Formats: sequence, C-alpha cells, structure tokens
Amino acid sequence: AKMLELRLVQGSLLKKVLEAIKELVTDANFDCSGTGFSLQAMDSSHVALVALLLRSEGFEHYRCDRNLSMGMNLGNMAKMLRCAGNDDIITIKADDGSDTVTFMFESPNQDKIADFEMKLMDIDSEHLGIPDSEYQAIVRMPSSEFSRICKDLSSIGDTGMPNPPFPVLFWSATPVTSVS
Repeated sequence: AKMLELRLVQGSLLKKVLEAIKELVTDANFDCSGTGFSLQAMDSSHVALVALLLRSEGFEHYRCDRNLSMGMNLGNMAKMLRCAGNDDIITIKADDGSDTVTFMFESPNQDKIADFEMKLMDIDSEHLGIPDSEYQAIVRMPSSEFSRICKDLSSIGDTGMPNPPFPVLFWSATPVTSVS
C-alpha cells in the first residue's frame, strides 16, 4: 500500500538543492512527516551542517501516512535528478515496508513520463538540535549570486593576492565586516 506520495510541481527546486548539498554530504536520511520533507546531516569533517525542510504546503499533493526516514546516497540521487527537465513535475513515492523509493518525472504537457527506482540505505544518524539564534544581520540574495560570489572569492584565495583591489566581505555568525 502507498504510504508516501509527494508531488512537486517546481521539480527544478529539488534538483538545485541536491546539486548544492551533494558535495558536502554523501549519504543522508530524508525524513517525511506531517510538517514536510526534511534532511539534516553534517559533512564528514563535522564542519558544515545541512538542515533542509521542504514544507508540506509547498507540494501540490502531499501524503505521508506515518513518519518515515529514507536513507539515500545524494550523489546517486543528484545524477538521477539530472534526468528530469527543469520544468518537469517530480513525484516521490514509497510503499509501506519497501526498501526502494520511486521518483517520477513528468513533463508539463505530459508527453513524457520517466520512472526511476532507487534502493534505500540504512543510515545511522542522530537528530541535532539547532539552537535558535538572534542574528545582527540577515542577508537575502539570489542563490545564483551567492554562488558566483563564493566562486569568485575562492579563485582569489587560490592566487594568494595579499591586497585584493576591491572590498571582500567575510560572512560569519558575528557581525559582518568589510575589509579593503
């Protein structure tokens, strides 16, 4: 019997999220509950924490009969998601007691439907409590812009330029400062 069925009209969202985190985290549990589809994992060196929540309201159809944890290899999942077109609708399905999850990619005009089945993994993970913090600054920007800035900064770091000819911002939990 079906116990999990999630239909995401904006399938490109899941593709972009996986592309962003697959380098940090190899294997992780996706947890499905009444709240949404979530993932929490640390990188292997325990430096970066990934906390992701796709709220149930963001899905066109959201059915999760009981809390479920699905262990997946994020590299394989990202490879599979690359087969979906950017406008494709992605449906995630799992049956009760099954050791696989099915991803269905459907083109908007429904002339193309592809099903992929992925074996689930048994992953030990502890849920980490993330403390609520008061930040002195919150920066909102398009993810593409942030990605471009990070790439630019990493290329500057590689050249070992002692005095870059433009201001460089440092992001941290403490107040953001600008140096020139």
